[in-house]
Amino acid sequence: MRIMAKLSPFRALRPAAKVAPRVSSVPYDVVSTAEARALARNEPLSFLRVTRSELELAEGADAYAPEVYDRARVNLDRIRTEAPLELESEPSLYLYRLRMGDHVQVGVAGAFSVDEYERDLIKKHERTRRVKEDDRTRHIVTLRAQTGVVFLTYRASAAVDAVVARATAAPPLYDFVSADGVGHTVWRVSAADRDALVTGFAAVPLLYIADGHHRAASAWRARGELAAGRSPHPPAPGAGGADDFLAVAFPHDQMQILPYHRVVRDLAGREPAALRAELARRFPLVEGPPQPAAKGRVSCYLDGTWSTFVLPEPAAAASPVARLDCQLLQEQVLSPLLGIGDPRTDQRIDFVGGIRGTAELERRVASGEMAIAFALHPVTIGDLFAVADADEIMPPKSTWFEPKLRDGLLVREI
Repeated sequence: MRIMAKLSPFRALRPAAKVAPRVSSVPYDVVSTAEARALARNEPLSFLRVTRSELELAEGADAYAPEVYDRARVNLDRIRTEAPLELESEPSLYLYRLRMGDHVQVGVAGAFSVDEYERDLIKKHERTRRVKEDDRTRHIVTLRAQTGVVFLTYRASAAVDAVVARATAAPPLYDFVSADGVGHTVWRVSAADRDALVTGFAAVPLLYIADGHHRAASAWRARGELAAGRSPHPPAPGAGGADDFLAVAFPHDQMQILPYHRVVRDLAGREPAALRAELARRFPLVEGPPQPAAKGRVSCYLDGTWSTFVLPEPAAAASPVARLDCQLLQEQVLSPLLGIGDPRTDQRIDFVGGIRGTAELERRVASGEMAIAFALHPVTIGDLFAVADADEIMPPKSTWFEPKLRDGLLVREI
């Protein structure tokens, strides 16, 4: 049984306040190389030049070539001088507030235990891909820095909430709105509040990875690489150890999960009218709307029309994963009617994050790229906890957390 959630202060490497909006960037894994290149084109200080440094190489270059990681290290050193980036004089904790429209969430930024990750005391719900782990592990080892932030959640704590409310009354280090309209505000907490947060997290029973499974896995692997002496570079002065990883932890009652939709390239030999008739035979089927109103309902865009069908109720003894709408859709429709055997590997299926909206589903079907789209109701944070607590793995592309943290505001050297 977990005794405590270990939260540790760290010496952040961070941009001067006046250049923080220019340095900060979207997370490395939400954009393609082409999108990263476009975002960084007119901004030499963009942190994408560190996290996606292949954007500076010739188009079509190998994104995993040795020069990519060497270029990332050179760019980090350059931005450190030119921005500049400043290293805190003492270990601190930070609060990071995200604001998107009316939604607001405030998380605690600090260093969390690699040992607890290894022992599965920091719960997971997603499989990782080796190639992505290899990439970020090499990135960490070459730069001797954790540049990607893991997104954690936990069951809300009144003690932590009280410290956060007090600390966010002070002037922030950063307060700006990024190009996508999301507000980012960061505070460095006082020594007294730092200690109170460490104590508050000591009573938090479990932490959960919401987003950033590859970043966490890579921090764990990088520790082993560094212990084996496989880094080509020594640690920077004042660097922290590799026994912790950089993360921001948000209380569960502030989390916002958007749906993750599915699109399929063809109808497995069926005509649209025949597939619609088969759906109507199997499920209650009515017209629209594009976004299903409740759990257990799926909206379907086929032949220019939206319909909604009701999934069968899971069995009373069903596992947490078996109760998810995306799993029921896979078992009841995608596999038997459309021949999608493994959604992780089948090239006929693709996934559309909820932030893009159902209009993106309509566009991809209307263009002829896809034949049919399925819009899902979002997974809840309770669903995530249930799956992780049961040591199960969610189907691919089950959750889309929004808004997202920015890279480059807080870096942890190791």
